[in-house]
Amino acid sequence: MFKKILIANRGEIACRVAATARRMGIRTVAVYSDADAHAKHVQVCDEAVHVGGSAPKDSYLQWQRILDAAKATGAEAVHPGYGFLSENDDFAQACADAGLVFIGPPPSAIRAMGLKAESKQLMEKAGVPLVPGYHGADQDPALLQREADRIGYPVLIKASAGGGGKGMRAVERSEDFAAALASCRREATSSFGDDAVLVEKYVQRPRHIEIQVFGDTQGEVVYLFERDCSVQRRHQKVLEEAPAPGMTEAMRRQMGAAAVAAARAVGYVGAGTVEFIVEQRDGAAAGPPQGGAAPSGGSDDTPVRSVGAQQPDMNFFFMEMNTRLQVEHPVTEAITGLDLVEWQLRVAAGEPLPLRQDQLRIAGHAIEARICAENPDNQFLPTTGTLQVYRKPQATAFERGTVRVDDGVREGDAISPFYDSMVAKLIVHGATREEALARLDAALAQTHIVGLQTNVQFLRRVVACPSFAEARLDTALIERERAVLFDQEPVGLPLAAAAVVAQGLQDEAGAEAAADPFGRRDGWRSHGPMARRFDFEFRGEAVQARLLRDREGALQLAVPADAPPRSLGWTAVGDGAIDLQLGDRRERLNIYLKGPAAHVFGRLGATQIIAIDPLAHAADAQSEGGRLTAPMPGKVVSFAVRAGDAVTRGQALAVMEAMKMEHTIAAPADGVVEELLYAPGDQVTEGAELLRIGQPA
Repeated sequence: MFKKILIANRGEIACRVAATARRMGIRTVAVYSDADAHAKHVQVCDEAVHVGGSAPKDSYLQWQRILDAAKATGAEAVHPGYGFLSENDDFAQACADAGLVFIGPPPSAIRAMGLKAESKQLMEKAGVPLVPGYHGADQDPALLQREADRIGYPVLIKASAGGGGKGMRAVERSEDFAAALASCRREATSSFGDDAVLVEKYVQRPRHIEIQVFGDTQGEVVYLFERDCSVQRRHQKVLEEAPAPGMTEAMRRQMGAAAVAAARAVGYVGAGTVEFIVEQRDGAAAGPPQGGAAPSGGSDDTPVRSVGAQQPDMNFFFMEMNTRLQVEHPVTEAITGLDLVEWQLRVAAGEPLPLRQDQLRIAGHAIEARICAENPDNQFLPTTGTLQVYRKPQATAFERGTVRVDDGVREGDAISPFYDSMVAKLIVHGATREEALARLDAALAQTHIVGLQTNVQFLRRVVACPSFAEARLDTALIERERAVLFDQEPVGLPLAAAAVVAQGLQDEAGAEAAADPFGRRDGWRSHGPMARRFDFEFRGEAVQARLLRDREGALQLAVPADAPPRSLGWTAVGDGAIDLQLGDRRERLNIYLKGPAAHVFGRLGATQIIAIDPLAHAADAQSEGGRLTAPMPGKVVSFAVRAGDAVTRGQALAVMEAMKMEHTIAAPADGVVEELLYAPGDQVTEGAELLRIGQPA
């Protein structure tokens, strides 16, 4: 076994690999960029080497510097994590040439599966089912347009060298194809340095189910069952679970056999994932959720059927193979009881697979939620900022399940625009899917993040929505459940205002306990009732609340001020939490005060309310008029208009790139472009004015 390895990555996956290495007695070397000089992954490794600037191209993609760091520190092997260089066959080959073990598949396997078009041709020869499409080398736009027209709309354009939803567009109409193709190619070039694409039939009501495979240097390959990754936004996964709800043992065996055949076709070694798109026929449903123990899934020589109809209601088709460890690997670890990073290290060191196919078992159900810095109510645009508050559920182990948090950040760390927007992964395990769902919601409720917007509350709504709770899964679930997932306010104004008033009165009472009663600000009077006004801003609207105290000292709160007052009471329970009673409603709430903003977290969700001091507050709101501002920090890719152009509401004006994704800026109203304030390639901050639009003539 290795004595020292270098981890060629950052964030939570670097911390994850380091944890297993430490348990196995293997020393670790971290690499870091300027932005990550004080990052968590640097602290948890035994040594660390600086490799360049903040942008990935200046640091984590500089593989010669990484190889130099490995040699300088005496590392024997390199673990690439996922992303960055994990699927770069040149890097894998360079490791071998430098006398280092690449903890992953051989370069030939990465190369064979790295280009989607070529890999699909290879899979077709191996008898693995494929979605109808064009996977050819001729990338002439006119030919691609003709192929899309031949396949029939809707079609999906995908970057041939891509993954993670980057360089991918669904196209509904022939007239939209050219613009979507150009956008895909720009994004593919930026993310992968290769603008080649493939075009496929866009499968209706699809599920995304993937099979975890593992191969060793002795030629053995096994599959470690499936994961359902159907819940996605922007073609990127949000929730993953294992096993897939409604999966029959017969279909599991056939999908597993197809995945093993795919791995064998390229001489695969190490951890890999074969991703399938599963077509649900009319009337198909995911079926009842499964839990508890399940058989191994059969031997790896189960015959593969080359067409659909593996199950009466469902067909499966090869989509791609990820030649690395996946983000969602913890759910497989949870249901199998295995450490997949340990398997990677043992296989890379030349050891055989620890278990045979017939020794593998499924136990219970696991779900992973990706906690990301993004705004779900604004098209999931990524956000940046400092983790002023970062409270997470304590990692626990129960008799029949676990709660686990994988992250690479700590309270006080910044989420920058240079890297992926994922903050953490929250993984739960239970005896059944229902138990895992309940545990996940409880764990999400205990996740408190202040300082930037995240998707935590959105995830809670997804977990509770009928389609997910009942396992009616497909990749359109989020859009289908839009009415209950977006722009929701479960806490509500009265409870939020009451929490801030109670917290404020509690703080005042503590600070002024020794003062004379006439100096108190909590409304105390020597005789008669009192009334006190509070001003707030809630969801962009100004609102007033009215606090009343009777002769006996009992408090009542009216929110808004002209509403009937309700009794108010509370008890402090420590760590910023209070047990609040407002009328007949009782809630335990956590309140975090950051300047005038109060962040309120409760059983039903979270919200933000701003307390306004009427003596200090001056209305200085300025109309944005015809200004258009950047919704997040990033780079200006292109403008679709020039000064003097007339534009209509909804028309695309500019394209920005942030966190490796493209975002289109559209006109909010009809008008005429007066001035472009930046040029393509310029870096801009959030809120920067990009262009001005005047009134139409």
